[in-house]
Amino acid sequence: MAVQQDVAVRAVARVNLAAIERNAARMRRELAAGANAAALCAVVKADGYGHGAIPSARAALAGGATWLAVAAAGEAAQLRAAGLDAPILVMGALSPAELDVALAAGADVVAWDEAFVAAVAARGGGAVHVKLDTGMGRLGTRDPDAATRVAQAAAATEGVRLAGAMTHFATADERGDTFFAEQLARFAAWAPALQAAHPSIVLHAANSAGTLREAASHFDMVRAGVALYGLDPFGEDAAARDLEPALELHSYVAAVKPVAPGESAGYGRRFVAATPTHTATLPIGYGDGVRRALTNNLDVLVRGVRRPLVGTVSMDNITLDVGSPPAAAVGEPAVLIGAQGEERIGVEEIAQRLATINYEVTCGLLARVPRLYHHDGEPA
Repeated sequence: MAVQQDVAVRAVARVNLAAIERNAARMRRELAAGANAAALCAVVKADGYGHGAIPSARAALAGGATWLAVAAAGEAAQLRAAGLDAPILVMGALSPAELDVALAAGADVVAWDEAFVAAVAARGGGAVHVKLDTGMGRLGTRDPDAATRVAQAAAATEGVRLAGAMTHFATADERGDTFFAEQLARFAAWAPALQAAHPSIVLHAANSAGTLREAASHFDMVRAGVALYGLDPFGEDAAARDLEPALELHSYVAAVKPVAPGESAGYGRRFVAATPTHTATLPIGYGDGVRRALTNNLDVLVRGVRRPLVGTVSMDNITLDVGSPPAAAVGEPAVLIGAQGEERIGVEEIAQRLATINYEVTCGLLARVPRLYHHDGEPA
């Protein structure tokens, strides 16, 4: 849900499309210059990692991306319905009904067996990318010879176009591991020979982490997702990668009340005051995507100062300890993700508190939180 102006709402995710555009341009600069430069494919699956697929796709294309990628056929159909005409790759597994939707949207699809190539042909044809499983262990065939046979079938089948060859890295974001190099070597041993036989195909392997980690993984195209949204692919510090976080999560103080020693806040009384203090209640909770596992385990910015979340995260509310006298007033803004004054709370910090990855934090923001789109503060 897009919000066209900054209205008083219980919670809002503010998404700076200019940041996504600049992040795309930054990733584009990472690629080799000149006629042999790899193309940038913007991954906008899962509603643009929670940022909004359609606005994010437009911003990424404005920043230099030339392809879009999604996981599901319905996601491709939504992009087409919004008028986006860039090449789209549907990377996920497709049921027969989903294959119909993907092909109707003019999207490229991924194949790893000859039966799927035949299914594409039976529906009037389309473009396929053959996937070699070099070690992710999910989709694709592990056998390079079998992958070559699938590619040959696609090239030989009327109505089917062999458009690409691909793989996906399992440990690109774990710098210093050796498995990334093993996967890259397996793909490099197979894909260029296939391309020599079929010069028009596009070779692609790198995600955001692979793109930043190793130029040899770029091939003809890279598939950048998390970095486009200004999140660090290595889960550390976006600024250190010259990336701008695009999303901020805001709420406001709905109530402030004194709390005497022995009094509590929230389900299960998981916060009991030891000294006189005040709590501030924010109307946001796990029904919005603030995970319950952040109970007593999160800071929120009020008046530019970190205030600890105390008590259990409920579906619709959280409480902060704002001290005595209270350093908060009803109606004041609160920031769960983003900057206020000199302080900033990044998605990576929240992910570390949850022992998860930054992807999951933004993807976990639910539909009840409206997205407000802007360009460096100007309405989008």
